[in-house]
Amino acid sequence: MKLGFVMFPTQDAIAPGEFGALLEDRGFESLFLPDHTHIPAVTPEGDDVAALAPEFSKGMDALVALGAVAQATTTLRIGTGILLVPERDPIITAKQVASVDVLSGGRLHLGVGPGWIKQELRNHGTDPDDRWRVMRERVEAMRQIWTHDIASYHGDFVDFDHVTSWPKPVQRPHPPILVAGNGPRVAERVLAYGDEWIPMLRPGVLDHIAEFKKTVRRPGSDQPLPVTLFGGELRDADSYAAVGVDRVLFWVRPLDTARMTRTVDRIALQLGDRLR
Repeated sequence: MKLGFVMFPTQDAIAPGEFGALLEDRGFESLFLPDHTHIPAVTPEGDDVAALAPEFSKGMDALVALGAVAQATTTLRIGTGILLVPERDPIITAKQVASVDVLSGGRLHLGVGPGWIKQELRNHGTDPDDRWRVMRERVEAMRQIWTHDIASYHGDFVDFDHVTSWPKPVQRPHPPILVAGNGPRVAERVLAYGDEWIPMLRPGVLDHIAEFKKTVRRPGSDQPLPVTLFGGELRDADSYAAVGVDRVLFWVRPLDTARMTRTVDRIALQLGDRLR
């Protein structure tokens, strides 16, 4: 089982590239960065956004920060955990993703999700009720851009003809797409437009992962799909491995360089031989 971290990079915390180099030096496999373009000050539904940690609204852009991590590391896998695709233009995002994959030499994993703060989605022109369908179309549209010199896509939410866009990703046909979600339709969505599953740690998720690993296969394949567990607890690493988790991402709050170094060293010492 591979071991990595997920952290919101902020202006006052350890720099993204410095954090990536720290993890690479300590033997961790990956660093994933979350995505929120903004946090609404007020939401009509009364979503408890005021209770969110400050980094949710202060976090840097995930793809920009990953570009910095890519340039500061050589072997560390990098990823989005997760990119809120319904809030992003697919043509611009396709270029950003391909650029980061090129800068990293093909080390990017693209975690995608629909978002959950309804006003945040509305501020980007997306009806919250449509977010799953918007996400699917935008992912499918980006795949067309990555895999065709001249790309076209016609859907209910995305519509373009004869688009040319470079660079193309180093990874072929494109970086692995990790589909988020913990609901009953997640396997359907992963099979439809993803490559892997990235559930969040929630009650019952380990049972769901065990069932997913046993039963979900692509047509014509007997290989289980990879699963990355988002927000795992250090004390339960053995339980994650037992149900077939391929990668676990430990959530860490953004800290300054000195405190982050101590935190990572403590976790590395606890993990011991589990590190690569």
